[in-house]
Amino acid sequence: MLIRPETPADVDSVGEVVTAAFGEHAEHVLSMLDALRADPAWVDGLSLVAAGDDGDVVGHVLLTRVDVDSPRGTVPALTLTPLAVTPAAQGRGIGTALVTAALDAATAAGWPLVLLEGDPRYYGRRGFVAADPLGLPSPSSLIPAGAWQVALLPTHAPWMTGPVTLSAPLRAVNDLPRV
Repeated sequence: MLIRPETPADVDSVGEVVTAAFGEHAEHVLSMLDALRADPAWVDGLSLVAAGDDGDVVGHVLLTRVDVDSPRGTVPALTLTPLAVTPAAQGRGIGTALVTAALDAATAAGWPLVLLEGDPRYYGRRGFVAADPLGLPSPSSLIPAGAWQVALLPTHAPWMTGPVTLSAPLRAVNDLPRV
């Protein structure tokens, strides 16, 4: 398996991966992805794909910019969403490899932290902890308790706390009712 930055030629394959992974919820995720690709929150090189030995894309992860409104001013940060692996390729460590590659890319670029909404049992084993107790409150009352999480990267400083401002595409998805 090879993890690499998404190219324009991968967009359709990423859509297929997201559709397979998210099923009936894929429409919202695909709309968010399309909107993020055209949004200032997009960071070149931080949309990653996992390609199998045959070159087919079997997984995808995306990091986009968010802002932490700290007492010292705006801190640029990242959020990880979505993470998708085709059902046939799940359970082989591809999701973990994508999360690791995303955190490595964020660290290499000097970002201080990565936030996400997700299952603490899954992401906790991948370096994430609850964000609220660290002064990074959930940006939506619809996010379940404990699901708003953060990975603190080497350039993080303790003062980098405060409300998180999501991009418009992420706000739109976070306003959807949870299933």
